[in-house]
Formats: sequence, C-alpha cells, structure tokens
Amino acid sequence: MTDQTPLIEVKNLTMAYGDFIIQKDITFSVIKGSILTIMGESGCGKSTLLRHLTGLKSPAAGNIFFSGTDFWHCSHKTQVQLLQRCGVLYQSGALWSSMSIGENIALPLRQFTKLSQDEIHDLVELKLALVGLKGFSDYLPAAISGGMRKRAGLARAIALDPDILFFDEPSAGLDPISSSMLDDLILELRDSLGATVIIVTHELPSIFALADDSIFLDTESRTMLATGDPKILATESDSIKVRKFLSRNSSSFKNGAHSS
Repeated sequence: MTDQTPLIEVKNLTMAYGDFIIQKDITFSVIKGSILTIMGESGCGKSTLLRHLTGLKSPAAGNIFFSGTDFWHCSHKTQVQLLQRCGVLYQSGALWSSMSIGENIALPLRQFTKLSQDEIHDLVELKLALVGLKGFSDYLPAAISGGMRKRAGLARAIALDPDILFFDEPSAGLDPISSSMLDDLILELRDSLGATVIIVTHELPSIFALADDSIFLDTESRTMLATGDPKILATESDSIKVRKFLSRNSSSFKNGAHSS
C-alpha cells in the first residue's frame, strides 16, 4: 500500500494569529499513499493546520515540505505547481451555488488544463461516476442532499487526479449511514487514485475506519501530544488525554466498525 516515502514533512511548525499562538513545535510526516487524520478537541487548531498545509496561511515559524520542497520558501510559481497536485474537500462542500454540479467539477479542468470541451465533459462524467453521482451533472447544488453535495465536492477535488487529498471534517452534518458511505468512498478513491489523504476530523468512527496514522493536537498545551496509528494510541498512548479522546464511544470503532 505504501512505500514509506514521506510525501509531506512538517518540521517545528508554529501556528499563530498575531501574538496568539495556536500550536507550536509541530513535527510529523505523511507517508505516500497513507491516510493521516488530524485529531483534537474543538478549537485546538485542526482546520488552521489544514490551512497551513494547503497554502492559505503562512507559518509563524517552521517548515512544510512537499516531496522535499520547502513550500513557504520557494517561488510563487513552484507553490502553484505544488498546489495543483492537491485536491481539497471543504466542510460545507463549497460548491458554487449558481453553477451546476458538472460546471463546478469542470472549473479546475478549464482553469488548469488545455483540454477540449468534449474532453472536459467526458472527465466530468467520469468523476461523477466515481463518486456515485452519474446523471447529476445538470443539477444545481441546492437540488441535491447534503451527502450528495459532499460527494460532488469530492468529485471536484479529484478532477485533476491529485497526488494529495485534503478533507476538512468530511462527515460534518451527515447521518451515520451517509458518513460510513463517505468513508468507504474515501478508501476506494485512495486505492484507485493512489492518493495520499489528510483528514481533519474528531469523529471516532471515521478515525478508526480510515486512518493509517494520526496526530493529536492539544488545546491546553498548544502542541502535539501524540502521533501514530489511532487504534494503537487508543490503548497505548503515553497521554491520558489522547486515550480518553479515542475511547469516548464504543470500542467497536477500533475495529473499523461504524455504529448502526
């Protein structure tokens, strides 16, 4: 599944808004082809870390490397090239409400490729089929369910066949069945695309079903308390806080199962 090559390396990262430090001394790596979850209680800085990783906010200190390239210390042209290798699914789906589902997915293809209209149309239909939305190209986002909008957002995120996929609370607002189906879809896409996946979430079912690796950000100490397979951290972490976080619900989650 993985070749143990770090695709992303974060070294001594400090995140801050002005003088207020969100998190400090964050160091971890993401292995190519793996799924890493960013965990922690509300307000710990999970989504802020995602903003740093996706080029939306610069670090107060530290470095972020993509395949050995220091993202925040390279040229703007190189940054753009690196970001084109990434796809992002935002918490709300972030679809343009005035555009059809198909037009939303076609947008990055029109912006970043020289493909013909027919080629773009065919790719849009393929991406929709991959996420189980075949036939919904002409629908507006308001005409489909929340779970379908998440899948449409995912189809747009994979439009350019990215090496890296970022998800911000993908299960937020979904019922357990829809959440489980989305988790299964993420696993299928990881396997079919060979993508590396980074997910911000506090949902235990998703953490245990998806993650090969994880990091835990702590609000109180404002730093990372643990890194590793969450199934192992749940019982063997040196941090009581991490063990409590990962044992909030049924232990059946640790076997990759979802609640019924």
